[in-house]
Amino acid sequence: MSTEFPPAGGNPGAATRLQILATEHWSLLATRSLTYTESLGRVNMFLAILSGAVIALALVAQADRFGPTFVSVAIFMLSVVLFVGVATVARLMALNRDDYRWVVGMNRLRRAYLELHPELEPHFVTSPYDDFAGALHTLGIETTIGTPGLGSAFHGLQTLPGMLSVIVAADAGAIGALIAFAIGLPLYGVLLAGAAAFVVAANRYRCSRLTDSPSDTARSLRFATCRCVSMRASASCCSGATVRARPPRCAAWRGCLCRRLAT
Repeated sequence: MSTEFPPAGGNPGAATRLQILATEHWSLLATRSLTYTESLGRVNMFLAILSGAVIALALVAQADRFGPTFVSVAIFMLSVVLFVGVATVARLMALNRDDYRWVVGMNRLRRAYLELHPELEPHFVTSPYDDFAGALHTLGIETTIGTPGLGSAFHGLQTLPGMLSVIVAADAGAIGALIAFAIGLPLYGVLLAGAAAFVVAANRYRCSRLTDSPSDTARSLRFATCRCVSMRASASCCSGATVRARPPRCAAWRGCLCRRLAT
């Protein structure tokens, strides 16, 4: 049984182009699957180490009655858990950047599909644009979540890096409280030291998340989301819609696939 695509529009090279695009599309899908597998593996490894450390500390606490030996062992073991947690969160954020890159690549391939067969555009539920808004649309995330605000903060806590960052921050708070207890601070000093360590660790994740933007992909932007902008041969595309000046990111557009998004 032949696997070749029939020529589209009388162009004998269209079938070959479709095969190349489909092969690249499947390659990106497989790469995204590997990204998810590594993310879940990293999370499971961290949770296993955390669970083992808690069980070990419980046994030490029974033997030492929360004495100085327990405090020393707890600080050491929780420091190891903190290191693994920080490394896990950093790796998860790197994997998220990679996943964003693969989504952008599939959006560009989807754009190529629509250039070959523009009549299929109404059947696509994902975006053919490779900017940030297009990637969020493909991922099923509301565009308003991608902007700074309360919704963005809550969404960040729902992600794997955000959820693990809370656990890592709690671990850092426990280490701070144990150190304060070991040097003989009163109860309120121990509580303040633990709270301060928790806030510093949580704010570290927040700062890294705010600076962790897909800048490399944005610099190579080719197909920005069209909001009924004026382009070459765009009169038929944006007929009956409000036409604005073309933004700089739309300079590399070929043709028009305007979705008439809300301005």
